[in-house]
Amino acid sequence: MADRVHANNDSPSSENSGQVAERNAQQPGKPQLPASAKPVPPPGTYVIQVPKDQIYRYPPPENSRRLKSFSRRKSRRGCCCRCFCYTLCLLVVLIVALAVAAGVLYLVFRPESPNYTVTDVAIKGLNLTSRSAVSPEFDVIVQAENPNDKIGVYYRKGSSVRVSYSGIELSHGELPVFFQPSNNVTDFHTALKGSGVLLGNTVRSSLVRQQRQRKVTFKLDVEAPVKIKVGAVKTWEITVKVKCDVTVDALNEKSNVVSKDCNYSVKLW
Repeated sequence: MADRVHANNDSPSSENSGQVAERNAQQPGKPQLPASAKPVPPPGTYVIQVPKDQIYRYPPPENSRRLKSFSRRKSRRGCCCRCFCYTLCLLVVLIVALAVAAGVLYLVFRPESPNYTVTDVAIKGLNLTSRSAVSPEFDVIVQAENPNDKIGVYYRKGSSVRVSYSGIELSHGELPVFFQPSNNVTDFHTALKGSGVLLGNTVRSSLVRQQRQRKVTFKLDVEAPVKIKVGAVKTWEITVKVKCDVTVDALNEKSNVVSKDCNYSVKLW
């Protein structure tokens, strides 16, 4: 026995079919669509259907781990930046404090640079008549003046004093170890000795010519490690270098200093 199918005029499908047929009838210029056909989107249009269970309000689990890792890196970066800023600020404050302290010390002690000069030179063993090696000796008096009121100078072991002519070292020695108080002038009596010094013909001829003119110029180089005493505080060891051009009128024990020109420098480290 065949099944009977009864049409239901109240069903939504019947109503939709009727509305589609009515629109088709009102637009005679367009091709008529069947009542049951779905509307076709215009060309170039894409319709993407995403199931509702795949729409997330928060990142999915695989992206959540990446988000946490990025947040940790960002936090570490911010911490490092803060530490750098704190260190920089502390360094600036320390530099400013040191500058202020140095300014206060300068105003309190009013440091002045020491003065160095050569007051006397006696020469032995510089024989220019023989072409053999010579062993010259120089007795030099170096005068050091400390004009400061509240600063003393410790001259320490390890100094050197050298006399040269035309780049040839003639003799060498060292300064004594002692303490120079404030507002003091001290004469260093320094014995310098050389041995087996060979003088070329050009150097020997130059010395003979200048001796006749009674103007023989030597170079004196002094290098001394010192410590500065400021009040009750001693500084670290610094190096004082003195360079002098000394002109004498003879090459014997009775020579006199005709002129001298001394400059000094300080090596702090």
